[in-house]
Amino acid sequence: MPLEETLRPEETLPSNAVRPAAVMLALTLALALAFTGPALAGSKDGPQSRAYAAYAKGDYVTAAALLIPLAWQGDAKAQGMVGYLYENGKGVPQDFVVAAQWYGCAAEQGDPTAQYLLGLAYDKGRGVPIDVVLSQKWLILAAARAGKQERDTFTRIRDAVRTKMSRAQIAAAQEQAILWMPAPPYVPEPLWLNRPRSFTPF
Repeated sequence: MPLEETLRPEETLPSNAVRPAAVMLALTLALALAFTGPALAGSKDGPQSRAYAAYAKGDYVTAAALLIPLAWQGDAKAQGMVGYLYENGKGVPQDFVVAAQWYGCAAEQGDPTAQYLLGLAYDKGRGVPIDVVLSQKWLILAAARAGKQERDTFTRIRDAVRTKMSRAQIAAAQEQAILWMPAPPYVPEPLWLNRPRSFTPF
């Protein structure tokens, strides 16, 4: 049921409001383009290309089997995709903490899609505690580093999260974003094996 049908007539959304269905469609398209776009690394027959092709076809089990070793080697794009697979339970068991950990590894290396998804995780508390400052930091970086196709979506979500923040929180997030520097490739320690549910990877 569309959101407009659940609202009373006097509660209709303003014409410039971000509609949930439109956001989900834009997010899905942006992620598909970001994860399977033309800038894929590796040869046509390499593991990256096979992984991205399997992902694009919806063969998530094969994609996970090919992406996880790449992620453990420090490949930022593979790490972000593995995070997405864990967040959505595609080809691997759903686990928000593991997803956030992989997003964090890729985000720290500068992958804008992973930065965006980590920002959303902090906004919603999926795998990490809710933290609007960290959410905004990662969304600022994602919007700044995104390609042309993703930039509008990332910017709209960044701006939507900002509406929930105080001026001091916005300033703190902006300062953290300005001071951020990409990290060299790294992988997470396998902390999720015996982690408490309150575990915070980043």
